[in-house]
Amino acid sequence: MAEKDNILEIRGLCKYFGSTAANDHIDFDLKRGEVRGLAGENGSGKSTLLQQIAGIYLKDEGVMTLNGEPYDPKNPIDAIQKKVGIVVQELGVLNNLPAGVNVFSGRMKQFTKFGVIDMKQVYREAEALFDKYGLMKVPLHQMCRQMSIESRKMVELARALSGDPDILILDEVTQSLSQNNRDMLYHLIDLLKKEGKTLIIITHDLEEMLEICDSISVLRDGQLITTKDSSMLDTDEVKRLMVGREVSNEYYRSDMQANYGEEIVLHVEDVCVPGELEHVSFQLHKGEILGFCGLSDSGIHEVGKAVFAISSHRKGNVVLQAEGRIQINSIHAATSNGMAYVPKDRDGEALMMQDSILSNFVLPSLNELQGKGIFLSPKKLRELTDQGIKDYNVKCRGANQKMNGLSGGNKQKVNLGRWLVKDLNVLVLDCPTRGVDVGVKAYIYHMMEEAKKKGLSMLLISDELPEVLGMSDRLIVMKNGRIQGEFTRGENFTQEALIEVMV
Repeated sequence: MAEKDNILEIRGLCKYFGSTAANDHIDFDLKRGEVRGLAGENGSGKSTLLQQIAGIYLKDEGVMTLNGEPYDPKNPIDAIQKKVGIVVQELGVLNNLPAGVNVFSGRMKQFTKFGVIDMKQVYREAEALFDKYGLMKVPLHQMCRQMSIESRKMVELARALSGDPDILILDEVTQSLSQNNRDMLYHLIDLLKKEGKTLIIITHDLEEMLEICDSISVLRDGQLITTKDSSMLDTDEVKRLMVGREVSNEYYRSDMQANYGEEIVLHVEDVCVPGELEHVSFQLHKGEILGFCGLSDSGIHEVGKAVFAISSHRKGNVVLQAEGRIQINSIHAATSNGMAYVPKDRDGEALMMQDSILSNFVLPSLNELQGKGIFLSPKKLRELTDQGIKDYNVKCRGANQKMNGLSGGNKQKVNLGRWLVKDLNVLVLDCPTRGVDVGVKAYIYHMMEEAKKKGLSMLLISDELPEVLGMSDRLIVMKNGRIQGEFTRGENFTQEALIEVMV
């Protein structure tokens, strides 16, 4: 296809962070009406490339051309005005503004007359946008901080679409969505493609990428390795290109039978959370991985919060069977009795992004790291962190590096590793592989299997059906805040069986 059919052309693009070249002389062409996938391991430079295209980062070297004209966006608003929109991997909403205002944040002049903003028009236009593209409805007057990750992603998507972009960039959007909203997104991609729009998509679900993308570009160590039509690739070839070698397909458990002890370590009895959960009861056994799945608003993510006593106005009992029956009515009661919680919103709810790896890694273990008197032992802090970095293969410059300088996969290794170094009874995992590449995903599953062998009991909450099917001993399906069905690892452990109950 001739160059005139290219909507975007990039030559020699470089981006440096200190001495590290996140993008190293990248040449990248994008055709009009094309859906391009971008594959690569965490830290390969995918998001950095897209954020330069979207004006989040300024390029250090190179030239970009959009519609045949020089293109050098100074910020995301500049990019939107030039018809380039993005939904970033990590949450990009303004939490202290309502959803409807977030949709048009930075571009409120269109609703302003004589210095007064017509807020009714803002909300009308936002609602019309959700209707036009068939997006999952969210309460537009509600503050974004009160919303789930999935709802906030819908707001970000609406904001990107509000500029009627010629190029729409989706960076790890599907891993924040439940199955029904993934189907909605696939329909939206088809709609935009028919309208002649161009999309760039990052997803660590390689089967999904091959299904929805026309072509795939592979990055490795900041360099563009190749671009090929999707029809010429399969998942094994994409993995090989990503890492430069053959990669095993054995991510999940190889056994197909439930395997755990008879001892019950956690009783959840008639738990209710107004508007979220209704009469949820289950038991968790020693060494068991108990999975939870469901569509959006099914209540699976609220289960994790309720078990860990985060939910306000929770009724019912959560009882840990440790040395006697221990009522878990507070986060302190949970953590002080060997329970841990890894939330879906890693950056917003778990990690201190502006602080060091050391500060994040030692936080759950402060009681064990005290030196003389009430003071913490700097030596113990450093030893625990250095050992954790080594044991969990965290790729970093050292213990003092800030968390926001790590890739998603390495953030999650810190997030999980800091809990697994402790003597735990129960670990609650909410979407533990969201936003990580295939290599880190396999590594996390290996960590889970090793922990299971040692007798750790886990709740695995996930929007990805292959994940809960691949790792769980039992599976609970939820719908509208209630338990809808239960499956035990065996012959009927299939996506089709789950979906039939979920819908």
